[in-house]
Amino acid sequence: MIDIEKQYARIFSGTSGKQVLNHLRSMTIEHILGPNVSNDELRWWAAQKALVHQIENLIQRGNNPTQ
Repeated sequence: MIDIEKQYARIFSGTSGKQVLNHLRSMTIEHILGPNVSNDELRWWAAQKALVHQIENLIQRGNNPTQ
């Protein structure tokens, strides 16, 4: 899996990749849901948030393959 981790690190290392990742973070991790959110909306948001975290973890492992 190290090869795919390096690919994620490479893709998101440039200016465009960083902008895209920041956009994904703003829509998921940094987004605050209101008090009237439904259970379905909460689950959908949590899944998106988990995917962004997974991408960030792959980037970090790709940048530090010895860890």
